[in-house]
Formats: sequence, C-alpha cells, structure tokens
Amino acid sequence: MNAPKTLVANDPEDRKGRLKDLGGSQSDHWNNILANQALQSLWLKNSSQEDRDKQSNAILAALAGIRPKDELEGMMAAQLVAAHNAAMECYRRAMIGEQTFEGRRENLTQASKLSRTYAALLEALNRHRGKGQQKVTVEHVHVHAGGQAVVGMLEPSGGRGETKTEDQPHALGYAPREEMRGANASGQALPITRDE
Repeated sequence: MNAPKTLVANDPEDRKGRLKDLGGSQSDHWNNILANQALQSLWLKNSSQEDRDKQSNAILAALAGIRPKDELEGMMAAQLVAAHNAAMECYRRAMIGEQTFEGRRENLTQASKLSRTYAALLEALNRHRGKGQQKVTVEHVHVHAGGQAVVGMLEPSGGRGETKTEDQPHALGYAPREEMRGANASGQALPITRDE
C-alpha cells in the first residue's frame, strides 16, 4: 500500500511567483494548473503542431494581458478565456455550410449563452477590481429659495461625529416653497401639496 504523501501549503520553492502574471498567485503550482486549465479549453483536433503552439501562446498571452492580481482574478481570467473559446467554437460550427437548421440554431443558442456568461464574468471581474458602478447615497436634501437644490454630505459639527440637527430642514416637506405657475395661458397658480 502506498503511504500518503504529505502536502505542503507554503512550499518555499512553490511561492516564488514566477508565473503570477498568468494566475495571480505567488504559488507557481496554482498558476501552472490554472494556465493548463485555460489551455485545455482550446479545440485543437484539426490544428497542426505549429497552429497548436500559436494557439497555446495566445492563451498564455491573454491570461497575462488580463493581469490577474490574485487567485480569484486568476480563476475569472481562465473562465473568461474558456467561455470565449467555447463561444467562438459554437459560432464556427453554426457557420458550417452543410449544417442542418437545427444544428445551426443549437450552436447559435449555445454561443449566445456563452457570450452572456463571458459578459457576466467580465462584469464580475470589473466589480472585484472596483471598476463597477459607483453607489451614491443621498442623505439630506436642502431646497433653498428659488428652487435650487444642494445635495451633499453633512459634516459633523465640532469634529466628534455628531451632527447638529436642530433647526435644519431634512426633507422637501419642511423647505420654504413658492407657488408654481401652471402651463395654461391665464397663469393660474397650482397648489402645492404639503404634509400637514
């Protein structure tokens, strides 16, 4: 019977990060496995050895071009490459001249799903990198005479984290207002609803 092998999580020989550009990790074992997973997503059946070498180099260049900063980004990068490869293969198969209508439709359906998966992965990567949409929270709105609104953060008074709230309007219902003129020719004033 074989004795169980001892696994080392922080092997100094593994933690050199020579392949970090490919998988985002200091672990070269991790980066190598991830790069090989991306390479295995290639359809190489009809490729010559020269074409295989070009395709493999292109996959490694794509991973390096995505520039994963950590293992999570490395996984997303490999999945982006795999989703792209699979979608392109489905598009290629859909365009085969002798393809049946059903075969073409199925390949286009799968290519469309893979393209949406690619877009979702790219959005997740951008969110992880902080490039997603920014969230703006409006806490207080002050409306001054003349109908101009100023939106912004209230700064604490005294610098102790407490905000002075006495005598400050905190909603449009408390702000002074003027009557609005109607769109009709007589210039009749329109009533303003109030929370009274």
